[in-house]
Amino acid sequence: MISSWRRRRAARHAGKKQQPDENSGMELTIPNQFRCPISLDLMKDPVTLSTGITYDRESIERWIESGNHTCPITNQALRTLEPIPNHTIRTMIQDWCVENSSYGIERIPTPRIPVSSFQVSEMLSKATTAQKWRDERGCREVVSSIKALVKESERNKRCIVANGTSGVLSAIFEGFSKESFETNSVLLEEILSTLTLLEPLDGEAKSHLASTTSLHSIVWLLKCGGLSGRRNAVLMLKQVLSLDEQTVDDLVEIEGAIEAVFKLVKEPICPTTTKASLMVIYYMVSSSSYLANERVIASFVEMGLVSLLLEMLVESDRSVCEKALGVLDGLCSCAEGREQAYHHALTIPVLVKKLLRVSDLATDFAVCALWKLSKNEKRREGGGGDIDHDVLVEALQVGAFQKLLLLLQVGCGERIKEKATELLKMLNLHRDRLECIDSMDFKDLKRPF
Repeated sequence: MISSWRRRRAARHAGKKQQPDENSGMELTIPNQFRCPISLDLMKDPVTLSTGITYDRESIERWIESGNHTCPITNQALRTLEPIPNHTIRTMIQDWCVENSSYGIERIPTPRIPVSSFQVSEMLSKATTAQKWRDERGCREVVSSIKALVKESERNKRCIVANGTSGVLSAIFEGFSKESFETNSVLLEEILSTLTLLEPLDGEAKSHLASTTSLHSIVWLLKCGGLSGRRNAVLMLKQVLSLDEQTVDDLVEIEGAIEAVFKLVKEPICPTTTKASLMVIYYMVSSSSYLANERVIASFVEMGLVSLLLEMLVESDRSVCEKALGVLDGLCSCAEGREQAYHHALTIPVLVKKLLRVSDLATDFAVCALWKLSKNEKRREGGGGDIDHDVLVEALQVGAFQKLLLLLQVGCGERIKEKATELLKMLNLHRDRLECIDSMDFKDLKRPF
């Protein structure tokens, strides 16, 4: 492969015009032994396989990770999957780059040797020993080293994850959580920070973090930690609560947990934190434990979550919108949540607006929330004995009837179809008294008919 390298003078970086010279326009051929047989590019980190063939590390590791255990050139089976750095070729490539620097070729920096499985096992063993001896400082140093290696390269991260690091660090977190939170807060924050880099967590890691002592530590960090500590704590909670509903029930019993998660939504740190907080709240309000569910929803409603969600839904991206609608649907499962929704001017317009505009999941949540509000609406007798249906009337006025009809035509799940059909029947009773407004929300929607 021939690459064209044009000479660049130092004056170019100073904003001066490049002057023509005798090398301008000349082509420079990369020596074949410096090119990776897979990518055909100049090798940045040459490594040699057990077959004796040299490749660029990134290319050959991608080949091996794809499930290939043979040499791409010789097709021989590899005796070991660990490539060996070829320092001789690397030095030759660097010398060649220096010799041809006048053509604009930059010297290839000396690559850092990636971490090995043996090194990872040694560090984890050292951290476990430090935890047994309650050596907080020594354990923190090891965790910081692991964190730095994870950040260094994707290859390091894969190696560290493959050696069960998340499970070991979670066990250490659980062990130090049995002691004073204040004493070990720096270490606990460092472990959570490292675990966020190793997501998604495996089952072993989640089980350690789901223990009562670990949950108390995470909640303590949610309440008393710094910005990064609270962010990492809620990210871990999002992972842990997906384990089972018992973990959700254990979390809501911890004093201050509900308030701490709500504060992250009310006073957002970053979009990632907001999304994780909404997922944690969704798990809380969707618990199958009826009594706990009623109490949790009542707490969130009293803090003003319904109003906060509706204002958030006015302008939010797809991910936030789906999660906020899911939480709002959960809040509408209880009388307290519905009562707050009835009294907010944005409730019906926002729910109808989100139909067929965000995603299938958002539409499902919006339909369920509308159905709950319509089915459980408080009926008030007006003059003459007539019954007013504020939710249905307002839904008709903002175009709910047309959108629900289109939803049935476009297609949806059986559960949502039943609710949409029932909503249409309820709305149809009032169509003769109102002039429905044609919605423009689905003017560009692709239809299957």
